[in-house]
Amino acid sequence: MKNGRIAIPSMDNGGLDGQRAGHFGHCDVFTLVDVEEGKIKAVSTIQNHGHVQGGCMVPVNLLSDHNVNALIVGGIGMRPLMGFRQVGIDVYHDAVRPDIRPVVEDLIAGQLPVISDDQVCGGGH
Repeated sequence: MKNGRIAIPSMDNGGLDGQRAGHFGHCDVFTLVDVEEGKIKAVSTIQNHGHVQGGCMVPVNLLSDHNVNALIVGGIGMRPLMGFRQVGIDVYHDAVRPDIRPVVEDLIAGQLPVISDDQVCGGGH
């Protein structure tokens, strides 16, 4: 990914040196990483609104409103995954590493896979 905005579900205050949240819908914040010409240009965070009215589509709409192009998750349910696909946000999968920086660098380098339907959670994982 050479240009765009990456979102990562994060714990606590997030940020590039923070830890990823295991399930995107229950994260504290989303870390947003702006990439230009394959380099990290800016990092910011936005509060997650959680599973309130609107359920799984709340974070989809939140990230869409913040011009996110890609999302890195350790787990996600089918309904929100379909929502992200509908709004044009690519969802990438890494279930192993808890740190934010290495998975962002891997995505920029084109080394993270797009999540497949058989990797989707049943919810609550």
